[in-house]
Amino acid sequence: MKTQVAIIGAGPSGLLLGRLLELQGIDNIIIEAKSPDYVLSRIRAGVLEEGTQNLMREAQVGDRMDREGHVHDGFALSFLGREERIDVKGLTGGKSVMVYGQTEVTKDLMQARSESGGLTIYDADDVTPHDFYSDKPSVTYKKDGQLHTIECEYIAGCDGFHGVARKSVPTDAIKLFERVYPFGWLGVLSRTPPVSHELIYANHERGFALCSMRSDMMSRYYVQCSLDEKVEEWSDQRFWDELRLRLPAHTASSLVTGDSIEKSIAPLRSFVAEPMQFGRMYLVGDAAHIVPPTGAKGLNLAASDVYTLYHIMRKRYKEGRLDLLTKYSEICLRRIWKAERFSWWMTSILHKFSDDPFNQRIQEAELDYYTSSVAGRTTIAENYVGLPYEVVE
Repeated sequence: MKTQVAIIGAGPSGLLLGRLLELQGIDNIIIEAKSPDYVLSRIRAGVLEEGTQNLMREAQVGDRMDREGHVHDGFALSFLGREERIDVKGLTGGKSVMVYGQTEVTKDLMQARSESGGLTIYDADDVTPHDFYSDKPSVTYKKDGQLHTIECEYIAGCDGFHGVARKSVPTDAIKLFERVYPFGWLGVLSRTPPVSHELIYANHERGFALCSMRSDMMSRYYVQCSLDEKVEEWSDQRFWDELRLRLPAHTASSLVTGDSIEKSIAPLRSFVAEPMQFGRMYLVGDAAHIVPPTGAKGLNLAASDVYTLYHIMRKRYKEGRLDLLTKYSEICLRRIWKAERFSWWMTSILHKFSDDPFNQRIQEAELDYYTSSVAGRTTIAENYVGLPYEVVE
């Protein structure tokens, strides 16, 4: 088989890139190691920046998102028993975010690709990129015991943190930056109305908590926990009791509880790989960077990578612009490191890192300082709604 762009990974970033390229007449094939059901089973955050929303609309897959997504004009920071609302719309000149689950984003993109006839190869074994430093790269995979080769002009590695794309890069050609946090998030999905119509990020001496939502009758809650703890140790009752303790009294009193639909513990890390381009292979999304979920930047950073690579490829094929092909890393990394900083900062001021009461007081003072200042609130709001995409020109 031959194609112009071989895309490794059928998560939201790979599907979004494939869709945008397809609409420009740029041929692409997506290769995915897992099944469609497995891809859709991944429960991830769903707070979409305006840039991500606009990319979905440009990809002509935004109709259901606009109908069913929940626009949020602000969120709350909770500390010292009080809640301080960050009016992101008012502080950013009208920008907002939208709550729309990553699973729903993936469903919309899968359906569009199926209807258009774009080729996605699922359940592919031993997916391997080859010769990406040459002008004739390729991707091989096994399917039903047969070895297949896709000859291509460029490779997009959209296969996540544990994927093969980054692992195929020579170790002396890549530099990794990482910070692993000494705690995790215990998350519960429940078929209950959310305690608030906007997200609440809570700092508490017992640890961090987050009140989020998927819909009017589907809530997603998190509490900080030790990495040594097991999901089985957390009954639903224990979770709800702990969540109440970490919320202001007036919020805790209105919390509606119920049986959990899904419960899991996720570790937190910050991670960046530099560069993000190796010859004719480009790393996209989690293959190149990870952020802690505090601040809701993971999917949105992947979308900004897609935006950059899509426009580079569009200009390459539509305008013959070869000069942009080597600018992908520097453009992406400028925005990535700013988002990494914001996610690290949100994590550092909201989580319990030790039993040292001095640290707790410093966090409370910083939250009080930022929320008491228009400049401080604006800084938080600008980062939360997403920094502007850099124009590719």
